[in-house]
Amino acid sequence: MLDISVIIPVYNAGRFLEKAVQSAVHFEEVKEIILVEDKSTDNSLEICKKLADGNSKIKLFQHPDQENHGAGATRNLGIEKATGSFITFLDADDYYLPNRFNAEKEIFEDPKIDGVFSAIGVEYLTEKGKQEYLTKFKDSPLTTVNYPAEGEEVFRGLLSLTPKTFGTFFHLNALTVRKSAIDKHNLRFNVNLRVHQDSDFNIKLAYHCYLKSGIIDQPVAIRGIHDDNRITKIVQYSPQYNQRQYIYWKSLYDWASSQNIPEEYKKRVYLSYKSFDLSQKKGLIKYLNIIVEGLKNPDILKTKYRFNYYR
Repeated sequence: MLDISVIIPVYNAGRFLEKAVQSAVHFEEVKEIILVEDKSTDNSLEICKKLADGNSKIKLFQHPDQENHGAGATRNLGIEKATGSFITFLDADDYYLPNRFNAEKEIFEDPKIDGVFSAIGVEYLTEKGKQEYLTKFKDSPLTTVNYPAEGEEVFRGLLSLTPKTFGTFFHLNALTVRKSAIDKHNLRFNVNLRVHQDSDFNIKLAYHCYLKSGIIDQPVAIRGIHDDNRITKIVQYSPQYNQRQYIYWKSLYDWASSQNIPEEYKKRVYLSYKSFDLSQKKGLIKYLNIIVEGLKNPDILKTKYRFNYYR
């Protein structure tokens, strides 16, 4: 039977935390739930203590200095504290569904599989949050990939290098991975990214580890949409969006440059990184840089971010 550590980073999630924990604690496969509290300003710490006192499966940790370090560092601490053979993640304002580990029970019988990912759904908790989400993501009932895949096809799909559209994202709430695989490749979240730590982690994970899709046509977890979801507040191709995308792709570019990976993959990451680098420039300098880069790398004009240059 699987023995799973569920890592829940906690920051100002007092309204939702108990539901998240209760959705995970009852699974026979769940060995422990690791709450990592990140200096919340609401009553989250008190709720964490109450939950941990009430169930031996639930363990509470804070950063050594008890300060706020962000989601990336908080998940990293959870990985360090995990004792299960498998690791999953759950955001404190989300929750698992009863089928959460159905695919894992069968797929992980194959020892070559390092990780399994499935689909998640959405629940609108506030009207404002709903409108912000629909403005950015339209009416997407599932966050999922478009077809079953495994191995290198997953990595290629996340970089948009497959002949048909794979989908550029799967959510941490629906990822289960062997802890030994994470430790073998020293995979951790980039603490310098305030957003997109999950996408950055997933792409690196997909390169180093053998991932396989699980249940992709129905949700295994639910993401709560409310007023405080940070990712929905960023307007696409706004200066803030461009800056955060630049930092994200710069992280991947630095990683790709340090790895002995095929040139095709390095180039794909570079083009995305460079497109957002160019978007930071202004005026005549911006257009001169676009011309120079276009002459050196004509493929940059084919990236899905190409129209970003002119905004």
